[in-house]
Amino acid sequence: MDISRILNLQCILFILIAIGTIASKRGIIKPENKGVLTDLLIYIFLPANIISSFNMKFNLEIFIKFLLVLHFACLAQVICLFYSKTLYNNVEERKKKVLQYATVCSNAAFLGLPIIESIYGVEGVMYASVAMIPQRIVIWSAGISCFTKAESPMKVFKRVALHPCIIAVYIGLIYMVLPIKFPTPIEYTIKTIGNCTLSVSMILIGTMLGEIDNLSSIFSWLLVKYTMIRLFLIPLSALVVCYIFGLDYMSTGIVVLLSGMPAGSTTAILAAKFDGDYIFASKVVVFSTVMSVISISIWSLFLPYLF
Repeated sequence: MDISRILNLQCILFILIAIGTIASKRGIIKPENKGVLTDLLIYIFLPANIISSFNMKFNLEIFIKFLLVLHFACLAQVICLFYSKTLYNNVEERKKKVLQYATVCSNAAFLGLPIIESIYGVEGVMYASVAMIPQRIVIWSAGISCFTKAESPMKVFKRVALHPCIIAVYIGLIYMVLPIKFPTPIEYTIKTIGNCTLSVSMILIGTMLGEIDNLSSIFSWLLVKYTMIRLFLIPLSALVVCYIFGLDYMSTGIVVLLSGMPAGSTTAILAAKFDGDYIFASKVVVFSTVMSVISISIWSLFLPYLF
């Protein structure tokens, strides 16, 4: 892999995050407008990006790779669940809920998919979309149970099966398998909309930083502990499993990078709704996101040397 490409990507991420921060500080993007950006990502940009990534010929090799990526992504989620249940036993209860949820719920959709595309291209997005399925299931089941009582299997199934990004996977698979193609204007429109994902997601993360007056206030050793677990220990564990079983370079990179994403933004939202420490949760999201720019660079530069 061209190292300069990775470094250029990190520079782009920094610039986009800075734009979001400045826009927030200047009042261009107000706190109440973040919901609009989030909805655009969930319901328009990410689904379009996923559908566009399936624009290739389906064959047995792709099918086998789907199954492999899905299998190892499931193992990565088992690792997340294990750490969430064992590493925060001495933490105060309201903070413990936050850390447990933030360990199983990462920002892989908003941050991970754009980064995967930048490194591995649209083919990488296709496999990453499949790799995201186990996390979405865990988020809406074991993840939610960190704050609430576990919901019925049917409710969990509906919430996962009807998620916009999962629906996009259905459409993408049908589009790839069947001998049909979208008309050129529609195909180009989907691709163009999907290309907005990286910019909007990074700017949205920047707005979170812009809402904090004193960035030094987000630092604490508990946050450092969580960040090391989320950004380094979990992806390292996933890497060891993938490497032992001889998974190929791209699949390993996708599983490792997705498993090493920062805390999901829903961490703070659910903490506020279900009596968790939402102020601490906001700091978890922001601090891990800032540090992820460094960790993503490290993993992106390190992975090619293993293959």
